[in-house]
Amino acid sequence: MAGYHTFTTDDAMRFADEHSGLFGDHSKLSCEEFGDGNLNLVFRVENDKGTSLIVKQALPYARCVGESWPLTIERARIEAEVLIAHRKLCQQHTVEVLHYDPVQAAILMEDLKDYRILRAELVAGQQYPHLAPQLATYLANTLYYTSDFALTGPNKKQQVGRFLNPELCLITEDLFFTDPYCNHERNNISGEIRSEAQQLWHDEALQAEVAQLKADFLSKPQALLHGDMHSGSIFVNDDNCKVIDAEFGFYGPIGFDVGSLLGNLLLNYLGHFGLTADNSKREQQQNYLLNQIETLWQQFAAQFKQLLSNECREPALQNSLYQQRFMQQILADSLGYAGCELIRRTVGLAQVADFTQITDTTTRSHSERKALQLGRELIMQRHELSSINQLITLLRYLK
Repeated sequence: MAGYHTFTTDDAMRFADEHSGLFGDHSKLSCEEFGDGNLNLVFRVENDKGTSLIVKQALPYARCVGESWPLTIERARIEAEVLIAHRKLCQQHTVEVLHYDPVQAAILMEDLKDYRILRAELVAGQQYPHLAPQLATYLANTLYYTSDFALTGPNKKQQVGRFLNPELCLITEDLFFTDPYCNHERNNISGEIRSEAQQLWHDEALQAEVAQLKADFLSKPQALLHGDMHSGSIFVNDDNCKVIDAEFGFYGPIGFDVGSLLGNLLLNYLGHFGLTADNSKREQQQNYLLNQIETLWQQFAAQFKQLLSNECREPALQNSLYQQRFMQQILADSLGYAGCELIRRTVGLAQVADFTQITDTTTRSHSERKALQLGRELIMQRHELSSINQLITLLRYLK
């Protein structure tokens, strides 16, 4: 923390001007702090010609709680380096980092002001056909090329150590795998589904499967994950999407990133039972989401398999039967982590607009119950569901 201080808007302007040549000499700069996230300060710095950049600074505590929840500012380094690494592997779908300052825990990056936050767009019923294909490419490239299939053993182990992220991983470990399954004070449970939430606390069979998923999260460093792959970490426009906010990045199970994104698409599908009153429009939107879910997995799996076939550097891992088993395990892991995402967003601390913007409490509880039911089924049946089409069938027949 030596030399660190919390940025003001003037500090953010100086930081952006000093570390970028985009503004030019004698530019008249303005700055606004607009971050609405849980952890950081986010500023937009703009000149009088409309050129703008983003400055993001890590606070030494969780912004949503205050100084009673201290956090390391080292997470800014993790975020910057994950984004830089992922951009090298998938430039078109990763936000560009222009500068990182380790003393101020501050990142200068491109401004995606011509993009929109995916979650808000999906809640509003917008459709982007390019979404799933592009995110499948992002996931396949970033996860494959940071895995044992592409890296040498010593290099991979070095990278695992470089991206250790214990404090933010602990947040995930608690919010995903622990809090929803007990009567924790951080949980946020609406009264209408209190009894369903309580059932989670006494469901020993479910908790055993969640324990296995947590154990894998703790001990399976397969690839460099984004670590927080939800629809609020994705920006989208009519042609492209870009991934942001990688401060939860670390080396973990490949299925966690894939499953987190699948879980968020499923949350939006279930949310539209309350978000869209018109039956025809709701059916159209939900069919779009089913298509995106199917496309996401199919294109991710196809690209990952092609990389396995053509570019695997480790002779022992070139075995085709092993690779088939590996892909089936990724699917099972992805379904399990998607189930965890559904449950934790329904009864845990970090709830989402897909449900909270449903104004009628009875209708909202209908979507929430479906989320808990589907979440449990995905966790419990993840090894029996051998294709993404079986997930879609399961979804269609929810009570």
